[in-house]
Amino acid sequence: MMIKRNIIYLAVLAVLLMPVISCDSRERLYIYNWTYYIPDSVIDKFEEEFNVRVVYDEFASNEEMFAKLRSTRSSRGSYDVVFPSGYYIPIMIREDMLERIDKSKIDNLKNIDPEVLSKTTYDPHMEYSVPYFYGAAAIIVNTARVPDYKESWSIFAREDLRGRMTMLDDLREVMGDALVYLGYSVNSINLAQITEARDIVNNLWKPNLVKFDAETFGKGYANEDFWVVHGYPEVVYEEIADNEQLMSNTVVFIPDEGGPSYIDTMAILKNARNIDLAHKFINFIHRPDIFAEFTDEFGLPATVNIPARRLKEGISLYSENELQRTELTMDIGDSLELYNDAWFNVIRAGN
Repeated sequence: MMIKRNIIYLAVLAVLLMPVISCDSRERLYIYNWTYYIPDSVIDKFEEEFNVRVVYDEFASNEEMFAKLRSTRSSRGSYDVVFPSGYYIPIMIREDMLERIDKSKIDNLKNIDPEVLSKTTYDPHMEYSVPYFYGAAAIIVNTARVPDYKESWSIFAREDLRGRMTMLDDLREVMGDALVYLGYSVNSINLAQITEARDIVNNLWKPNLVKFDAETFGKGYANEDFWVVHGYPEVVYEEIADNEQLMSNTVVFIPDEGGPSYIDTMAILKNARNIDLAHKFINFIHRPDIFAEFTDEFGLPATVNIPARRLKEGISLYSENELQRTELTMDIGDSLELYNDAWFNVIRAGN
C-alpha cells in the first residue's frame, strides 16, 4: 500500500509540474554584465517583445569577468552576450573568445555617435564588439558629512576621513587615478611612473581607506558607512534613489586632474547558444527609446546613442563635457604585467 501511495503521489506531482515546465519553454538569452547596468524594465520589454527569457548574471570587474569566462569557455555556451570594457576586447580576441558581429542584423548601429566610434581603436570596425556606454568612474561625496573638499584625487589622502572612504578594487582604475594625479597617462608603460603611482596609492591613499571595493560601495554609501567613494555613479544613484535627503547631499564629480574613462561594449561569446537572439538584443539596446530608458534609470548621459539624447527625461550625474578631461583606458599588451606587479604590491602591503 505504501509503494502504491508513493507511485500515485509521484504521478500527481509530475502532472502538476508539467504546466510549469511547458510554460517555460521559451528561447533563452544568457547575459553576463556589470552590476546595475541594465534596468529590469528593459529586460522585461525585451522578453515580452521577443517572447524569450533572459538569464542574467553580474560581475564587478573586468578581471572577474575574464577569469570566469576563461575557466568555463570549454563548456559550450556559458553565456551569449557579455559586456567587457573596450580595452579587454583585444585580449578576448587574442584568446579566441568572441564571435564576429554580423552588422547586417543590427540596424540601430546607425544611432551610435561617430565621435565615440572614433575612440574604439581597440576594434575600429565593430568586428567583435558594439559600444554600450562611454563613461567614467567618479568620486561621490556626502556633503553633509564632508562639507569642504577639493574636486581632486587628493581627497583620498585626507587623514581626517580615514575609515570613511573606499576606492574601486580595479587595478587599471586605481593605478590610472594615481597616474593622472601625478600628471601621467593612464596608459603609461613607464616603469618609473607606474612605481611612483603605486607608491601614491600605498603611502597616501590606502591608509585612509576602509577597503578597495567594487561590489558594496553603493550600499555602504547609502548606509552612510562610507562618506566618500570612488566608483560608478549609477551604482550609488540606484542605492540612494529613494532617500531624498541623501540624494540632496550627494555630489558626483570627475576630478580636476581627469581620470580614466571606459567604453563598455556588447560582445557575443564564441559558441554562444543563441547567436541570432544575441544580435537582436544588441539591436534592441540601441533603439533610441530603450537607450534613453537605460540612461534615465541610472542617471547617466546618453553618450553613445545620439537619438536617445532627445528622448532623455532624467538627470545626468555627470556631463559629457566632464568626460572631455578623461583618458580612455586602452589595452597595453604585455605591459599589463607592470600593472599586475604594482597592484599585487598594493594589495599585499599593510597599512
